[in-house]
Amino acid sequence: FFLSLNLEKKTKGKVQKQICQVVLDHFEKQYTVELGDAWSSVRDVLTSPWCWQHALLLNRFSPSPGLESSLAEQGYHPAFPAALPYLPAAFRCYSRAAPGRFPAQKHQPGRLKDYYLLNAASLLPVLALEVQDGEDVLDLCAAPGGKSVAILQCAYPGHFHCNEYDDLRSRWLEQTLESFIPDPLVNLITVSKLDGRQIGDLQPEFYDKVLVDAPCSNDRSWLFSADSQQAVLRLMQRKELSSLQFQLLRSAVEALRPGGSLVYSTCTLSRAENSDVINLILSSCSNVMPVDISGMARAVSQEFTFLSGTQQHELLVLPEKGRAWGPMYVAKLKKVSST
Repeated sequence: FFLSLNLEKKTKGKVQKQICQVVLDHFEKQYTVELGDAWSSVRDVLTSPWCWQHALLLNRFSPSPGLESSLAEQGYHPAFPAALPYLPAAFRCYSRAAPGRFPAQKHQPGRLKDYYLLNAASLLPVLALEVQDGEDVLDLCAAPGGKSVAILQCAYPGHFHCNEYDDLRSRWLEQTLESFIPDPLVNLITVSKLDGRQIGDLQPEFYDKVLVDAPCSNDRSWLFSADSQQAVLRLMQRKELSSLQFQLLRSAVEALRPGGSLVYSTCTLSRAENSDVINLILSSCSNVMPVDISGMARAVSQEFTFLSGTQQHELLVLPEKGRAWGPMYVAKLKKVSST
């Protein structure tokens, strides 16, 4: 999940964090081509953190009396309509059009948090995955853990495997799970630090559902890179990301049982990391087929703005003022047979 930089409104004419011109120039060239007319309004939101919005995913394991009525008084409303093809009763998320964020809750050992602050678009991959009770589920790139927490708001998997290769991020994942999930359930979750590219070989055809929330060029945070050297390095590494994403996706396909489905997601607008990766997996894996998620997109079109012209198995959330969610790319695939 993307947790916003803690940026306030303009104070005395200046912002706490500065936009990195190197990254903005790079985005300007790429996204003017890829997004066309939509880019200018997207750019206005991405470069204006004071207009960013935050949603609250309520924690079903720590009900807080009065929280929902308090949110309603402050102008919050359910972010996802009941008309969605998949919306479990326990899954409750609130948002409002006004920018700003609800107070964050501190991590306290032994005490569960009542809600998770997030970009509402980051829940779309979880809703697209449609996890049911008793299914074996893999979250391949799970840190910081928001989507893992969201999956557990939807259903009780038979086996839930949360993987994160990076050591620091893995510790963050474990803390997130401890903050939101009660001990008996946490003890049933497998947390690993495996290279996600190898899980398909290690556990072939083991899972009913796989989420690949892939490492990507995070457009929101990259625009505020601490210095231009860091930015240049990131932009150089960006070219290698699509190869990593493809390998992770191929591993996920191997890990899926025939009949199982996977969702691929990123928080970038970049076509090379989104549609191109999905198209490559579809052309190179004959046992994978796209799954139509246009019904989900239609059901949430009041809350989110989508790029037009995408395929039925994918969507791309574009941030715009008043609906400043995203960027979030989501694609769904199904495994139809063994390799």
